[in-house]
Amino acid sequence: MSKSKILTLRVQSPEGTKRIDVRPTDTILELFEKVHDIFGLSGYAFALYRQRGCKDELISSRIKTIRNYGLSHGDMLYLTPLNGAMLWSQDPSPRPSTSTGSSQSTISPSGEPVESTEVVQSQSQQSVRQSVALQEDEVDLQLWKLDGKVQRKRDEKLCRHGSNGCCVHCSPLEPFDETYLKEQNIKHLSFHSYLRKLTAGVDRGKFVSLEDISCRIKTGCKDHPPWPKGICSKCQPNAITLNRQVYRHVDNVMFENAHLVERFLNYWRSTGHQRIGFLYGRYEIHADVPLGIRATVAAIYEPPQESTRDSITLLPDEKESLVQELAQKLGLCRVGWIFTDLVADDVKKGTVKHVRNIESHFLSAEECIMAGYFQNKQPNPCRFSPVGYFGSKFVTVCVTGDASNQVHMEGYGVSNQCMALVRDNCLVPTKDAPELGYVRESTDKQFVPDVYYKVKDDYGNEVSRLARPLPVEYLLVDIPASTPLSPLFTFYADASTRPFPVENRMVDGHIQDFSALSSYMQQFTPDRFLQAVSDFHFLLYISTMDMLPMKDYMDPILEAIRTQNSEQAQEWSRSEHWATVEQLIAASLSSPPQSRPQSVAFADIGAVAGGVGLGTESSESGLVRGTDHPVTSQPGPGPLWTCPHCTYLNSPDLVSCEMCSLPR
Repeated sequence: MSKSKILTLRVQSPEGTKRIDVRPTDTILELFEKVHDIFGLSGYAFALYRQRGCKDELISSRIKTIRNYGLSHGDMLYLTPLNGAMLWSQDPSPRPSTSTGSSQSTISPSGEPVESTEVVQSQSQQSVRQSVALQEDEVDLQLWKLDGKVQRKRDEKLCRHGSNGCCVHCSPLEPFDETYLKEQNIKHLSFHSYLRKLTAGVDRGKFVSLEDISCRIKTGCKDHPPWPKGICSKCQPNAITLNRQVYRHVDNVMFENAHLVERFLNYWRSTGHQRIGFLYGRYEIHADVPLGIRATVAAIYEPPQESTRDSITLLPDEKESLVQELAQKLGLCRVGWIFTDLVADDVKKGTVKHVRNIESHFLSAEECIMAGYFQNKQPNPCRFSPVGYFGSKFVTVCVTGDASNQVHMEGYGVSNQCMALVRDNCLVPTKDAPELGYVRESTDKQFVPDVYYKVKDDYGNEVSRLARPLPVEYLLVDIPASTPLSPLFTFYADASTRPFPVENRMVDGHIQDFSALSSYMQQFTPDRFLQAVSDFHFLLYISTMDMLPMKDYMDPILEAIRTQNSEQAQEWSRSEHWATVEQLIAASLSSPPQSRPQSVAFADIGAVAGGVGLGTESSESGLVRGTDHPVTSQPGPGPLWTCPHCTYLNSPDLVSCEMCSLPR
């Protein structure tokens, strides 16, 4: 029989959809046997229907054929187990499936098959079950407990009821009410308002599924050779039309105090070079936007980088995991990144050039790609996503000049569409136009779907344009960035105190070393120990300093800083490990530090200062900087000696190391 008379039927089951080749003369009994074999069923307790909802059943028969039932090439049949029969084994391992993109395998956690009429419901229940194990952010859990409705007061002109009544003029509004958002000049919905809008229908969000866009070819298609030799509509990603994102995951970025940003900008003021930093803080409820989220920044960590006046190159960071662990113990997390784009205009007036505006660009394509990369690394946990994550709360802050030539901050986020383009390596920057990106063209190694954006032509009609090139404003979501009227302080900050140097700044006066630690601690009295250690950069340095890493002993002091417990901090200052650091500080200083009276170093320095003196040329003999070994001020010639702390070779006439200033 010729191949043209072979029919291909599709059979949809709770385990997926498969194809079966039959002949028009085959009996219905033979059809049932082929279905049994290709699905690997354990029995024949199933029925085949031509329509959904168990309608138009095919009765197994040795007489009637495929032609008698009028089945044609490409028809869909629906397989349903009879009386809840177990047709598939309860092996928890995943089964191979040839299901198409429109139908997916829906197996309950116990391995029981679900009725084909309940496929979509099963997927919704599975996502709900997944959200139980998913660890959402604390702010998300708090927002889910809120009603979210906007309360309104009684209107004296329109309301005709008493004080305890309610009408359409004063009833609470939904958080996604468009009229209210326009009145309050709120440009974007908060993400939780968007979720409430999706779940506000009759079904209460039972069928809501937030899925990320995929720009990659689906693997496993057996109908043709793999790309570039073949592709079909089942495995080919859909074309993308860029739209303005109506919601944002974070509605405001707030720096706790101006000292944070000023400390970050000091590097640019000293060198004229640009700078990148990671923002560490926490997510909180933002009361100005219905069900809004605010990213509160408490510290800025500057990773290793090479910078010039117009470029920055990030270097590998060996301390990244340590910084994350330190921030977590302090109750903080990485909430975003910040970078400078400042060009001095008038040095005497302190003004900068206004280079980012509507005529040029707000974020360059390269910066959008960088933001998308960071957002993909830090996805947002979401209970309505099949994979458990959707979008990102990671924010981007640019420090640049405003229209009045003053330094100011602009906050942004990139859309989920931009995240997908960056994740699948489809978006690249242009060479000479920072405001334009470019979507890659398909090659033998990678298939790239068509990406479009819509603009209005000369006649006011909305037309689609291919995103080669692509204006990056289609990818942006703006987020206000500011500082509060009343400053907040997670870490200590005082204009009269010289702060501890920031990490990874290779500039004189900004280098972290033991000498800087000694000078910093000398500014504080013993009763201000909690203020002294309440510095993120200071904590990071003492946890990794080469001389005596304190990482394994810092949990009590981190808890004291997180809870602002001064007594717990004082108790830790009397520990053996910090006493060793104080001894090293005392030995490295030429004058006694303001240490606690109970420390060994303080007692030794007091004895030396009250006796023969420390570091004076008039004394013929004395003690070497906090130790009890007598030495002469000018020892005789001899061989070079090796410092036991840093292994530096010193000349014999020195009583302390020339490199680390510690005693011989």
